[in-house]
Amino acid sequence: MGRWRLLLPPWGCARAPGSRAPFQPWGQLHVPRAAGGPVGAFEPFPSLQRPPSRCLASSFPLPRQPVPPLAQTLERYLRSLEVLVTPEELEETRQLVQEFGAPGGEGERLQAQLERRAARMENWLSDWWVQSAYLESRLPLTVHSSPAVVLPKQDYSDWRGQLRFAAKLIAGVLDFKAKIDQQALLVEYRGGHPQCMAQYSRLFASCRLPGPKHDGLLLPPPGRRAPTFITVVRNFQFFQLEVYNSDGTPLTVDQLHLQLQRIRGLSWKTDKEPLGVLTGDHRHTWGQAYSTLMRDRLNRESARCIQRSLFTVCLDAPVLKVSDERYPSRVAAQMLHGGGSYSNSGNRWFDKTLQFIVGEDGVCGVLYEQAMADGAPIATIIDHVLDYCKDPDTARAPMTPLPLPPKLYFYITPEIKWDIERAKQNLDILITDLDISCFTYRGFGQGLPKRWGLRPDSLFQVALQLAYYRTHGSLCATSEVVSLRRFHLGRTDAVRPAAPPVLRLARAMETPHSQDEETLALLQAAVESQSARTEQVLAGQGIDRHLLGLKLAAIGDGQRLPGIFMDTAYAIATHCRLLTGQVASRSDCLMVYGPQVPDGYGVCYNPLDAHVNFAITAFNCCRETHAQRLAHTLQRVLDQLARLLGESPGGTGGEGGGDVEGQP
Repeated sequence: MGRWRLLLPPWGCARAPGSRAPFQPWGQLHVPRAAGGPVGAFEPFPSLQRPPSRCLASSFPLPRQPVPPLAQTLERYLRSLEVLVTPEELEETRQLVQEFGAPGGEGERLQAQLERRAARMENWLSDWWVQSAYLESRLPLTVHSSPAVVLPKQDYSDWRGQLRFAAKLIAGVLDFKAKIDQQALLVEYRGGHPQCMAQYSRLFASCRLPGPKHDGLLLPPPGRRAPTFITVVRNFQFFQLEVYNSDGTPLTVDQLHLQLQRIRGLSWKTDKEPLGVLTGDHRHTWGQAYSTLMRDRLNRESARCIQRSLFTVCLDAPVLKVSDERYPSRVAAQMLHGGGSYSNSGNRWFDKTLQFIVGEDGVCGVLYEQAMADGAPIATIIDHVLDYCKDPDTARAPMTPLPLPPKLYFYITPEIKWDIERAKQNLDILITDLDISCFTYRGFGQGLPKRWGLRPDSLFQVALQLAYYRTHGSLCATSEVVSLRRFHLGRTDAVRPAAPPVLRLARAMETPHSQDEETLALLQAAVESQSARTEQVLAGQGIDRHLLGLKLAAIGDGQRLPGIFMDTAYAIATHCRLLTGQVASRSDCLMVYGPQVPDGYGVCYNPLDAHVNFAITAFNCCRETHAQRLAHTLQRVLDQLARLLGESPGGTGGEGGGDVEGQP
């Protein structure tokens, strides 16, 4: 097998951009000087800018992501601040913006740098985004970064059903991977636009690697055969499971089921150290512990096996059912962080790109590390796997005996033991601090706004703004994450839902005796305004990533940051107390992730035709935020919007009223 690729940010880059020299091992890093730039200048990951394999490419070239005009971004930036700052603060910011955008000023110089970068690179933003948003972050991946997806509850309630479903799930994932390998994966379309499929090539056999100052990414060498094994973890014990026969065909469901039964028989002890909790610690702390762990040869071999495996399957113990009302939120918590060091958190390797969680009680989900990919490809895999699991088994198992899946052993020194205890404590504190509220709103789904000619996502975003306003008495900086995959190697940008039309609607809905006709007109105006901003961002004309690029270009120059980025208004605009987004799936699934800031919320939803699944998170340490309170308010707002649109409000499932369901 060829040498595996270790990808690092450029100030720790293992080879200069364009160099053919092999990547140097971890710990022997050379920091190259970019041509014409200082040491530490931002440069792309060479391999992430490499075109994907033919099976993942469009039948025609996708456009490159544009650099928006500077004047346009500055104008829209000022407009986005109108509902966030006082008139006096806005006027001060306006002066800084005019200075920044003046002819011959700093803005024009930095804009020219971005345009030159866009001319020489396949995507001017994606590598910067991965570096700044993910690899440089020192916060734990758990809650703060890695999203989880809760799958529909499966029809079994014991370990036998668990292993049978896990075997079918593994076969379904391998079936999807075969479509990639055989160049049979069809190009996706969104709104009539073909989507970049490059992210699929990085989902399997990849992993994030911890570092003391920044993380790296591990990818299999291009053009070489991928690994043929996965890792399975049960009772904090990891196993290597070969999932292909010697002739290259994948194991059948029966074969996989047999191997999982053998793994269960080898992992009955429950007194093992939860080594996996190390991967959920603060990145700096985990980076130090990782260096200690990897000193031992046995540990290096076991860790590399996990890192290089195609994906991980976590066979979890049952979720403790405290009450019917809180059960959907408890399930979401299990998928997001494992429930704590004495529950299933040790059954994870949080650095792994793809982890499929199969509980003994029918609770299942997916946890993924998003430096490699965004939510839409994950939803596509989930839809495929769930469809695959519905089909009856047809392949018969060959009579060839299979080897016993080897257990991955770790040598736990007293120093590593202390690291584990510290990680357990830190993770349990983080988990205790997280407040999750999940519910299914059944008053209407995406069908109602479509009948009114309104974009469903825009309506739900306006509803979130109204709920926040009703809860806190003001609007706040909000980031709705949207995909830029219509561009080559595109990742994401942000729509800013907090806007004057929404504020006018919020005030009108709080006014007693307001006329429904006037309120309906304001609602339509707010939704159409949100739709227009969404289209601008989808066309590559957003302000968030453009401003980030200008800021990173200034940092790369080694000069003092322009005043526009040191302004209080910029700090307010980038302190997003609402981190939101929809991850639409054909399946009745729900994505959940933590807030972006300590005094904020994370809100994700999956709109289906007749209902919408919501997950809201907040931190208990902030007295101002309360996930369940916002959930109650959001349901009341949706009921009010349903009446405005001529629909009788229905019930809710989960927390907040109505018939409770065991699955969001």
